[in-house]
Amino acid sequence: MTRRATKRGPARTSLDGTRVDVLVCGASFAGLAVARELAGAGADVLVVDRYEIGERATSACAAPTPWLHAMGVERSIRQELPFMTFTTPHGSVRYRLPWSWAAFDYRELCELLWEQCGEVRFETATVEGRGVDGAAANGGSSLPAEGLTVRTDRGTLHARFVVDALGWKRVLASRHYQPPDAPLSRGLEVHPHVTGSDDALDVWVERSIVRRGYGWRVPDGGEARVGVGSYDPRRHVKEPTVALARRLEVDPVRYQGNWFPHRLRPAAQDGVFYVGDSAGHCFALSGEGIRTAFYFGIACGRELGAALAGERRPEEALRRYASFSAAHARAFGLALRLQRVIPALPPRMLTLALRAMGSSQPMIDRSFGWYLDQAHPSFAQRPAVERPVPVAA
Repeated sequence: MTRRATKRGPARTSLDGTRVDVLVCGASFAGLAVARELAGAGADVLVVDRYEIGERATSACAAPTPWLHAMGVERSIRQELPFMTFTTPHGSVRYRLPWSWAAFDYRELCELLWEQCGEVRFETATVEGRGVDGAAANGGSSLPAEGLTVRTDRGTLHARFVVDALGWKRVLASRHYQPPDAPLSRGLEVHPHVTGSDDALDVWVERSIVRRGYGWRVPDGGEARVGVGSYDPRRHVKEPTVALARRLEVDPVRYQGNWFPHRLRPAAQDGVFYVGDSAGHCFALSGEGIRTAFYFGIACGRELGAALAGERRPEEALRRYASFSAAHARAFGLALRLQRVIPALPPRMLTLALRAMGSSQPMIDRSFGWYLDQAHPSFAQRPAVERPVPVAA
């Protein structure tokens, strides 16, 4: 495995003036998926992140098991969860899914992805924003021949292509979201050690816990990830997270929290490719963003690979990737509508609906099958011949 040394103190040398073919900003799920796709492209690819790869987890670390196998990171799985339970004030319903969730170790998953990145390089650097370049000056109508520039705390970097996979802040954009006045949800979880284990991912939809949102528990062998997410960014979630942990008789220890988007944003703007949370690639309602980070990261990497190989003009690659992302607006929009409707349902009506669905395994299979289809793991399999990336009509 390629080892990286996090540079600190006197060893934190300047990167000013560094020039590469592709600069990937962000070394979590989305950024590593892009870099993985560019392995063997024969290009100079640099990934930068504030933290060492795998150093700082920012999610509940649960994803559909088929996706982890498709990405070759199944060794990171800590526990497979073939069931989901949904609890309201009026009862609980347990579903057997047509596929399973898997709780995984964040550091190990990231390191396994990095092993697949070949000659891609990595440096620790905090990305501060865009430098002055032709694409910024002309509004992104074309990519300048001299490339794009990105400012970091280790100097200004130059690249033919730049990817922003830095999360909801969309650091390289000219305009930024500012919570709480933004289409963002907020989540917080604790990580207590537990004895025994369960085989279900548990979800609570109870207004006494959070008015508009849900609580969760993800078993992970000897640990449980217990948290609360609020669709209303003005609602703080520490108190309900602590209350849920105590209700489950576990200690509220080792906190981890973050904002996460619930609306798509343009996936290409001012010459930059945006992937993962920076493009809003996180399903509303469920708040799931890991497999979509993989999915859109792969799509972005394939378009970049085609441009690097001279198969497409850079502007065409940018346009095609943006269109590919926008073509998913219908599914993301449906999830957002459900996010608005479900918390408003009377609790008894919601309970009856959950029970009716749970009484029919074919209905569960169809519903969760549709959900997985919106970013299906088969997309991760590298085609033997080029498969055109679909574009919106």
